[in-house]
Amino acid sequence: MTMSDPIADMLTRIRNANTAKHDTVDVPASRMKLAIAQILLDEGYIAKYDVIQDGRFQTIHITLKYGADKNEKIISGLKRISKPGRRAYVGKDELPKVLGGLGIAIISTNQGVITDKKARELHVGGEVLAFVW
Repeated sequence: MTMSDPIADMLTRIRNANTAKHDTVDVPASRMKLAIAQILLDEGYIAKYDVIQDGRFQTIHITLKYGADKNEKIISGLKRISKPGRRAYVGKDELPKVLGGLGIAIISTNQGVITDKKARELHVGGEVLAFVW
């Protein structure tokens, strides 16, 4: 069965594992998903990620991050914005702010997959992939 939205699948797996208080979650790998995982790592939402080779397929092994105990979640929300049925593009002047700057927006631009803060610095727009807070 083919998947129509692999990025939404990745975000849902992370959201479900975070809600169930799991330590790790495995996601099938792609370059876009690796870029999203790198942003989540750089912004401090996950502890680490590793790429595991399963024969011909690659898997991203994401280690989730929690506060002092597992009841204190670092990722309190993940939302997919641009969907296959309705893409969401923004210009450089319309970049969204998530929770007044407390969260991040992940944007796919011609400079690569970057956060909304980096897109403002580079003065570029693109496709809004997801919100994380």
